[in-house]
Amino acid sequence: MEVSRRGFLAGGSALVAARGAAAAVTRPNVLYVIQEDIGPNMACYGEPLIRTPHLDRFAKQAIRFTNAYTCGPVCSASRSALMSGNYQTRIGAHQHRTWQWNKRPLPPPVRHISEWFRDAGYFTCNLQPVKRSNGLHGAAGSGKIDLNFLLNTPDRQEFFDGTDWNQRKPGQPFFAHITIIETHKGPGWKVAREQPKSELVDPNQVKLASYYPDSPIARDEYANYLDAIHLSDGYVGQLLARLERDGLAENTVVVMSSDHGPLFRGKQFVYDGGIHIPLMVRFPDGRGAGTVNEDLISAIDLAPTMLGFARIQRPAGAMQGQDVFGPDYKPRPHVFVARDRMDISIDRMRAVRTKQFKYIRNYFPAIPYMQHNPYKEANYPTWNLVKEWAKEGKLDAAQALFASPVKPIEELFDLRSDRDEVHNLAADPAHKETLETLRGLVDGFVRENDALVRYEDPVDIYRGYYRHLPEDAAAR
Repeated sequence: MEVSRRGFLAGGSALVAARGAAAAVTRPNVLYVIQEDIGPNMACYGEPLIRTPHLDRFAKQAIRFTNAYTCGPVCSASRSALMSGNYQTRIGAHQHRTWQWNKRPLPPPVRHISEWFRDAGYFTCNLQPVKRSNGLHGAAGSGKIDLNFLLNTPDRQEFFDGTDWNQRKPGQPFFAHITIIETHKGPGWKVAREQPKSELVDPNQVKLASYYPDSPIARDEYANYLDAIHLSDGYVGQLLARLERDGLAENTVVVMSSDHGPLFRGKQFVYDGGIHIPLMVRFPDGRGAGTVNEDLISAIDLAPTMLGFARIQRPAGAMQGQDVFGPDYKPRPHVFVARDRMDISIDRMRAVRTKQFKYIRNYFPAIPYMQHNPYKEANYPTWNLVKEWAKEGKLDAAQALFASPVKPIEELFDLRSDRDEVHNLAADPAHKETLETLRGLVDGFVRENDALVRYEDPVDIYRGYYRHLPEDAAAR
């Protein structure tokens, strides 16, 4: 059942938008939860092997969105869009990562979401603890910000006022953000495997997409990913329990989501594995509990939607996204995605997705998908396995596509019949009209949003990534 958006506006709290205005009526707190690097791989989204009891319970209390997509398939680019309500390309925040000396202030009237909340009298915080010796943070949050821009207020560069909602003034509403980092490749994945064996996913039961090599290595990595989500599910439970314990649940809107998708062909790429994210919104009065919304939602819609909970107004041009519960909301016919430099790996991809089709433009077709990337090579065993099997000629046709030494200039997929995105229809005459329509949409997106897209000197990139220029950089 699709929930009525206007139904949420009727009976919503009357909220004050003016700076410093007295809170004559109750204004809701807003808690924004990011579980890093995950797709909608939860039991409530239909993942068959995983146990996510806290997230499943939350889904029954919330509106669950099934077609939410990030704007960039990597942390800093996606967060730059999420926190500004603008495509990362529009604000010059598209390169992952932009080194501090290359970051630029946001172009006015664009601002970080916290600035809008702060000016409306909210306390803003990015939940984080003192770092533990094992590198974990759990329900206290990692404190990750990871943005590719500076604030356009030279005298203030703090994105948040504090690190916990208990630091606010008595009666002051808060906007709190938390990153649960254990689903990001790293210590959390190792700790996930330390859970009781009965809680772990059996790699032999994993059903891999057709582009995966069917190997114990690939199965184990995917199962480990699901185990990490199970671990983080417990942290979500602890966080929500604390909200109850502090007496805040009855006046807090909770938004549960991710920054981008996971794994070897997901993260850093514009296939659905890298851009499809979970999104659930729980209202404190239970409106819409247990309902499902199938509208296409872009990550740039999250910031204006959260400001909408507090009725915070903003000038025209400040955000490209829309409040999905607002009176002027119009369902999107498509969403856009952009991928640019990832660490030292230079590339440029633009994509548009409708409910049925995905179109991808590869601007550097001579650069392979699996170009040299130290991060992927150090952290993703399946990435290395695919490269190895490609050299040995062990990949089948679907698996070999991603290991190709070149990329097609255009890719077109019918997602209803090809969920794995391995049958490129760009040269199929039967889909010529669809190709031309989506091609035109990407052309329009680039004209409107890529004016600030720049590519740095490779020497600067390597110095930023390695803190010095490797002796063999020129040879690479």
